[in-house]
Amino acid sequence: MRNPGTPHGGGRAAALPVRKPLTSAAAAALCALLVAGCGSSGSGSATTAASGARITLTVGDYGTFGYKEAGLFDEYMREHPGVTIVEHTVEQESDYYPALETHLASGSGLDDIQGIEVGRIAQVVKRQANQFVDLGKADGVDKSDFLPWKWQQATTSDGRTIGLGTDIGPMAICYRKDLFQQAGLPTDRDQVAKLWQGDWAKFVETGKEYQAKAPAGTFFTDSAGGLFNAVVSSGTTQYDNGSGQLDYKDSPTVRTAWNLATGAIRAGISAGLKQFDTPWYQAFANSRFATVACPSWMTAIVSDKSGSANKGKWGIAAAPAAGNWGGSFLAVPKAGKHQKEAEALAAWLTAPAQQAKVFTTVGNLPSNAKALSRPEVQNAELDYFGDTPTGQIYAATAQSIQPTVIGEWDGLVKDTLTNGALLSIEQHQSDPAKAWNEAVKEIDDKVGD
Repeated sequence: MRNPGTPHGGGRAAALPVRKPLTSAAAAALCALLVAGCGSSGSGSATTAASGARITLTVGDYGTFGYKEAGLFDEYMREHPGVTIVEHTVEQESDYYPALETHLASGSGLDDIQGIEVGRIAQVVKRQANQFVDLGKADGVDKSDFLPWKWQQATTSDGRTIGLGTDIGPMAICYRKDLFQQAGLPTDRDQVAKLWQGDWAKFVETGKEYQAKAPAGTFFTDSAGGLFNAVVSSGTTQYDNGSGQLDYKDSPTVRTAWNLATGAIRAGISAGLKQFDTPWYQAFANSRFATVACPSWMTAIVSDKSGSANKGKWGIAAAPAAGNWGGSFLAVPKAGKHQKEAEALAAWLTAPAQQAKVFTTVGNLPSNAKALSRPEVQNAELDYFGDTPTGQIYAATAQSIQPTVIGEWDGLVKDTLTNGALLSIEQHQSDPAKAWNEAVKEIDDKVGD
């Protein structure tokens, strides 16, 4: 997924310094974010499944990977009586990743399997690949099963693949049909898509039309940060240039996204919320906004947080441009006590049948090409969205995604511009030019420019 706070989801200067280590107090606080704590992975399970004794495999992730919801952990444990699976989930990826970095630095506290968001994968591949096993050599893993660009994102220059793709985040727009109707806008998904077809600027203009007749207390969209991420995600050039060097300051996609996001703030069409925070979750149930940029994994959040009272009120329409926001990987740390068993579980969870089950349960679209072509994915209709042909919409968009360079600082740049600069403009009326300059300074300080 997922939050990808996260993610679907920036790049680099030469000779970048390693980040400064955290203080012991900060490390302890971050360790608390992962329920496993800072002890050894699989503690108390020294024997292996092969010996006939039970072992415990821990899975560290964030947001909604969908394995528990789809019943996959229970299914695997039924098929492997010697294995117990314990999932350690952190709600926000922006909290999860610093804790993972701390555990990698100390060599302890790591789960047997760790989720890694696409915006972080380039950094892990470049700086921490030696701490993870090569899953390209794991039993049951076939490179040809996965989308080639997804596989490459987790592969080192010498050919080691440290993560298996769980999902991708093809873009759509989730919209409230009832609120659109009250504002005098069409509700049919094809007609809605035509309102902004081909241009994110048309999306903002549609927002102005909505806001002119908006039901009391509602806004057209949830956040400027969400709009920014959606626009960037649909660009073939994002935070990095073709050589993988950080180039967000001169990126035309980033500049367009920034201008549209700040324009949405000025127009008063955004609810001004921080995505993946409690008020944002509550706003789904309270019907505070009519649209949200909706990569496939977002459908799980929409349905879960909007609640039963709003079932059937949400529709899904094509986005102004095809793009990929988010998507994650499963990696196996070498520090784990049960590497072979963890490899087997990671391979099984990312196999076609299991990825298809996750999609039909929570909406995380497979990164496994064989899963994408399965009838249950192509014909899927998520119950919460009524008769919306969810599988067709997202699978079709996935075919139009153009691979883009993912750099090691993408997650940092995205978080700083959205949860820092844009949120400051939305919630504290900061001057956009000043907010941009402060964000640039913060990013440059962290990456060493």
